[in-house]
Amino acid sequence: MTPKEKAKELILKNLRVNHGFNVHIARQCALIAVNEVIEALHEHHWQNRLIIDYWEEVKHELENYG
Repeated sequence: MTPKEKAKELILKNLRVNHGFNVHIARQCALIAVNEVIEALHEHHWQNRLIIDYWEEVKHELENYG
């Protein structure tokens, strides 16, 4: 899955679970989750460099969504 597809998937999942959310709020929730993933991966960054790069791209897509 491309980072752009993953960003869209995360937003749509937030919208499905939280019916009162609009796209902006869903995007913010997705960004929080992605930042948590990146932070957790940094604990062993030498092993996770490619995965961190992927999630950084997802974060970039979320920041520029819309």
